[in-house]
Amino acid sequence: MSTFYVAGESEGHANTKQFATFTIAGRWYGIDVMSVQEVTKPMQVTLMRTAPPFVKGLINLRGQIATAIGLRELFALPLEDSNEKMTVVCKVEDVLLSLLVDNIGDVVEVSDNKFEKSPQTIPANIKEFMLGVYKTEHAILSIISLDTILHQLDKRCA
Repeated sequence: MSTFYVAGESEGHANTKQFATFTIAGRWYGIDVMSVQEVTKPMQVTLMRTAPPFVKGLINLRGQIATAIGLRELFALPLEDSNEKMTVVCKVEDVLLSLLVDNIGDVVEVSDNKFEKSPQTIPANIKEFMLGVYKTEHAILSIISLDTILHQLDKRCA
C-alpha cells in the first residue's frame, strides 16, 4: 500500500494521521480516513421539505439511508459558484452522512506536530465545524469535525 506523505511528514518519529481530502469553494478540507465509507458521484436525493437548508435530502445507498449534507449551505458559502461533483459517504455514530463536495483529493498523512488550532481569521460559521488545521508546504488542510456536523443535524432537525 502506498501512502501519500505531505511536506516531509516522515521526519522523526512524530505520530501521524491520515485524512481523506476534498475541496469546497477552492479551500482544502480533510476528514479522518477511518470515518469514510466510500466516495461516489452525486446520487438521486429524496428531498425533505421540513429539513434545514443544509440537508439536501436522503440517499438510498444500496439499502442504507444516508443524509445528504450540503457543506456549502452548512458553512454559509456562496451557492452561485456551486460545483458539487462528488459525495463523501461517512459513518459517524452508526449514522451515514453523505457530504457534497466540489472535488475529491488524495488521502494524505500528516504529522501531529504540524497541527494547529483553527486561525481566528476563519469565519465563525466554518470554524465551528473545524477541529483545527495542518500546515503543509503547499497549503493549509482544514480538518472537519463529523461529530459537530452530526450534532448540528440533531439540533437543527429536532
